[in-house]
Amino acid sequence: MRAILRPAERLEFPGKVDSNSPAHWDGERLFIFNSIGHPYRSEGSSLFEMGPAERVTFNNQVNGGRWIEATWKADDGTLYGWYHHEPVGLCPGTNLTAPKIGAVRSRDNGLHWEDLGFVMEAPPNTLNCEAKNGYFAGGHGDFCVFLDPRQEWLYFFYGNYAGPVEEQGVSVARMLWKDRDAPVGKVWKWRDGDWKEPGLGGRGTPIFPTFVAWEREDCDSFWGPSVHWNTHLEAYVMLLNRARGTGWQQEGIYVSFNKDLSDPTGWTPPEKIYDGGRWYPQVIGIGEGIKGTDKLAGRVARFFMHGISEWEIVFLRPGEEP
Repeated sequence: MRAILRPAERLEFPGKVDSNSPAHWDGERLFIFNSIGHPYRSEGSSLFEMGPAERVTFNNQVNGGRWIEATWKADDGTLYGWYHHEPVGLCPGTNLTAPKIGAVRSRDNGLHWEDLGFVMEAPPNTLNCEAKNGYFAGGHGDFCVFLDPRQEWLYFFYGNYAGPVEEQGVSVARMLWKDRDAPVGKVWKWRDGDWKEPGLGGRGTPIFPTFVAWEREDCDSFWGPSVHWNTHLEAYVMLLNRARGTGWQQEGIYVSFNKDLSDPTGWTPPEKIYDGGRWYPQVIGIGEGIKGTDKLAGRVARFFMHGISEWEIVFLRPGEEP
């Protein structure tokens, strides 16, 4: 399996983008969330006919910014979301933070949210205020969430920026879907072949380990996974950033494939599809008889970086020509 890019007419999300931008359908209306320290929601009849972005509200306040990076709609219409939170003041005299992941719930397609608490956090005593990457002194964030076909498990694919270098990189955790309304303490990280470490404070084994530790000036790591189910490939597709050096200089965009969401070892070695580029690669599925989102696409989808699409991405089966 592979993916290639081809030019397309420029298209932009309605809101400013500083994270993954989840989307869902409610009937014939498409909803997209864009975040830059706070989430904004837009809606329309299609990806190409979206209205203006509107600021969403929460029932509480947190000490720092929130970015909604993943959503999933239940059969009863309730929308569940997960956000990347960056606390302020962790490393006085610096702008460094250590993100963590929280859960929210909405009854009106994400205009108003009820906070359900934090579900993922780095192990204690891993904050490193001497980190030289320019942004993070540890933490977990820059993630996506995917529900398995049996609606049994939610899988969290996240960046771990904390702890020993062998534990840093893109990692995975999971939570029972039935625990979605009371998620605190219900997430389990994958470590050494088993789902045995708590989401709050536990340690994990990365599926894509960091090459050079995040705390170093010459850091080198994959990060920011975005996962969708591809109907043409009949496989899951993960898009990844790769950062090299202070300021998270973008080395390129990569793709990986996996037939089994429950098998963290099943992801193929990431292959580069774009040199350089911008943060937050993702797709929005279009056409092909499906209601495409960031979680569902077919053979051709729109490819976004930093909320801008100037490309289509074409997915090819083994031996298939573009």
